[in-house]
Amino acid sequence: MLLATAVVAQGVAPAIPHDRKLEAKVERTLRKLTLEEKVGQMCELTIDVITDNRHRDSVVLNEEAVAKVIDRYKVGSILNVPLGLAQTPESWARLIRTLNHRSMEACGVTQIYGVDQIHGASYTWGATLYPQEVGQAASFNRDIPHRVNEVSAYESRACLIPWVYSPVMDLGRNPLWSRQWESYGEDVYLNGEMAAAAVRGYQGSDPNHIDGQHVAACLKHYMAYGVPVSGKDRTPSHVTDREMRERYFEPFRKAIQAGALSLMVNSGVNDGIPMHANHELLTVWLKEGLNWDGMIVTDWADINNMYERDHVAASKKDAIAMAINAGIDMSMVPYEVEFCDLLLELVHEGRVPMERIDDAVRRILRLKYRTGLMDRKTWDIAPEELAKEFPDFGSDELAAEAIGIAEECMVLLKNNDN
Repeated sequence: MLLATAVVAQGVAPAIPHDRKLEAKVERTLRKLTLEEKVGQMCELTIDVITDNRHRDSVVLNEEAVAKVIDRYKVGSILNVPLGLAQTPESWARLIRTLNHRSMEACGVTQIYGVDQIHGASYTWGATLYPQEVGQAASFNRDIPHRVNEVSAYESRACLIPWVYSPVMDLGRNPLWSRQWESYGEDVYLNGEMAAAAVRGYQGSDPNHIDGQHVAACLKHYMAYGVPVSGKDRTPSHVTDREMRERYFEPFRKAIQAGALSLMVNSGVNDGIPMHANHELLTVWLKEGLNWDGMIVTDWADINNMYERDHVAASKKDAIAMAINAGIDMSMVPYEVEFCDLLLELVHEGRVPMERIDDAVRRILRLKYRTGLMDRKTWDIAPEELAKEFPDFGSDELAAEAIGIAEECMVLLKNNDN
């Protein structure tokens, strides 16, 4: 038995305060959705699937692909950067506003668009950039990740982006690890404190009601992602249950209790078990043990990887059953709607219970309500109105502040006597 089982107890205070009015809205929307629409909500595709990449100077949607992905399959989330290029706030706004209108017409639920912005709104032209997390951690100042991500949230929302895949919270305890710079370092306490401050910066003071200048945070990568044995990205680790509980879990616990609304899973395998199939860590430790009602999303193609790379599933369909039953709520597929067809088959065959589908979709809808996406005022903003709504975007004042933050993050080494 893993150590965490003993900590699951009745009466654990919810990680995020219960909001009866919000929950009632979630339940009303859930009841209106068909099974096909629910499965669509659990699917996340990359923007390349629905854009015409022959146009390199502007973002042009492929109407046939949009009709398939949104109108037919009701896919609930799109991610990533169009054309692989940073966009202006106006370009982002045109894209996201169009997708949200289309989704509302298709099933009455908006998209939730997600982007990796980890040291400022780094996929937007003119945004304010900051030191990477390892630099922020070198300041030992909680105010820095709070302020960095407060501004990152503001400038992301100036693009109508409501969801950011950050902070990175992997304990960087293997010096060979190729993404060391992306985390707050190897120390358990420091990592947890900085990550909790980052969550509050992103989300503001009320995680149930994220205002139009904040975004939902997404903790990653749950967990032990920063200690692959080989040092190579997305490769196996060997961490004991005790170390997992006392060290790697602790920063995530702090950030969850700070109100984090979502979480992304480690792409790798620990002691032979893919994280995406680990019911103990995803459901028992996280959802039940912390009484957390947030949403879990996979990393890039990681359900398919259980079949194609890890060889622990006999087919893509079996891999989907393993992951959804373990506690995954949304699959970053990211290229094919086949996920929806296979998950529908699994439900009809009784291999994925309807209760698990409803739980996952409830968590996805809750995230959309909490970020204000079901209120048109947060996203139905004309691109030409953005400058008026977000006058401080990319300002000289924010740039000057960012330089001061960078200076505080520097470590000066003095070499006395050679």
